[in-house]
Amino acid sequence: QITTVSGNEFLLQSDIDFLILDWFHAIKNAIDRLPKEQRITSRNLEYKLRRSSSIELLNSLDTESKEPKPEHRKSLIFRLNYSASDTNDRNRVKSRLKKFISRRPSLKTLQDKGLIKDQIFGSHLHLVCEHEKSTVPQFVRLCIKAVERRGLDVDGIYRVSGNLATIQKLRFVVNQEEKLNLDDSQWEDIHVVTGALKMFFRELPEPLFPYCFFEQFVEAIKIQDNATRIKSIRSLVKKLPRPNYDTMKILFEHLKKIAAKESVNLMSTQSLGIVFGPTLLRPEKETGNMAVHMLYQNQIVELMLSEYSKIFGSEED
Repeated sequence: QITTVSGNEFLLQSDIDFLILDWFHAIKNAIDRLPKEQRITSRNLEYKLRRSSSIELLNSLDTESKEPKPEHRKSLIFRLNYSASDTNDRNRVKSRLKKFISRRPSLKTLQDKGLIKDQIFGSHLHLVCEHEKSTVPQFVRLCIKAVERRGLDVDGIYRVSGNLATIQKLRFVVNQEEKLNLDDSQWEDIHVVTGALKMFFRELPEPLFPYCFFEQFVEAIKIQDNATRIKSIRSLVKKLPRPNYDTMKILFEHLKKIAAKESVNLMSTQSLGIVFGPTLLRPEKETGNMAVHMLYQNQIVELMLSEYSKIFGSEED
């Protein structure tokens, strides 16, 4: 985080050392190009860059005036002299960044101390379920209930995007707090809720349809005979891990209710297939034609919505 003299704040973040160094040189060069009368002459001016929980200070003018480091500060604090050569600058930064990174506490240590909580977004589905002692993430259930309470009749539900900044705010709240009230006024835009739910599935390290099943589902949707195609899809769905199966079942049951209101919300099974196809299933490595894969992804979701009772119903159904 860089705070300028005028009070403006900018956040630059990366885990790549050389990229951080490139940013530093770009900022330095921009300052060097300023007319002399516009440069800051205060000896005490420092630009603070925040990375994770540590603070690195860049002294922009004079390395001779060094303030004593607080005894309790254990994070790495270094100063870069603007007058140093680029080569020495690069070597010194690289060396100190390596030391800084090697001394950072592990994620497990921070979690054990309660400084970092288990994340919901970006975590594997089975880990979220294990943590919550369930087979369907609580966040998914809460979103579905909220949408079914106040979003079934909304035009373009799931297709229309919510405000990204508010969605990110909701994402942060979910990751930091155990209790979530989606009826709070700050989440009154139902498109924010649907956007966050789509983001949750999109950020799963492994999609709801596991990578190892992707090609099998694609081959199944290619089957010409409709009854055989449905039977094949049903067979694959039954083989899914329990958290994947239960989450998929409750999600598709919900989307089926959305499609049932198509005359009002204008969201058909085909529209929902287009929205959720690439989000719920994708290949681990994109080697073929992306357009063809996307077509199959959409068709799989569309078929599972149209034939929900046959695919998720009991053997007797």
